[in-house]
Amino acid sequence: MNPTLRDRIVRTIEALPDERGYQLLDYVEFLESKYAERTAQAPNALQRFAEGVEDTLRAGRVSASTIAETMGLMNKAMGVLSGVAAAGKSVASDVVDAAQRNVARATTERPTAVPPTPPPAAPPADSSGGTTT
Repeated sequence: MNPTLRDRIVRTIEALPDERGYQLLDYVEFLESKYAERTAQAPNALQRFAEGVEDTLRAGRVSASTIAETMGLMNKAMGVLSGVAAAGKSVASDVVDAAQRNVARATTERPTAVPPTPPPAAPPADSSGGTTT
């Protein structure tokens, strides 16, 4: 879709109340199922969950304002979870990098040769053939 058309559609949609927005969403999904040549970008797991909750609320005839409020809270929660996931990935990446540096350092450093330790010297033998006490 060209950017001018997309912008015009977005401007028009933003002026609609939520109830009409959901009607429009139903129509767009119908058109997509009937005529789409390629699929849109697949939603991630969090988006699929949020869309499932939204669809369930709509099927239960919950008011559009309640759905909008619920989805606003879910979007905030998804933002927090995305931040936590990004932080986790960053920590994991740092751990992997540190491990790789340690492995590389261990393989490039040659251990210094330590001369073997001589065996302990035997105590001197007594000339009388016995040991002294």
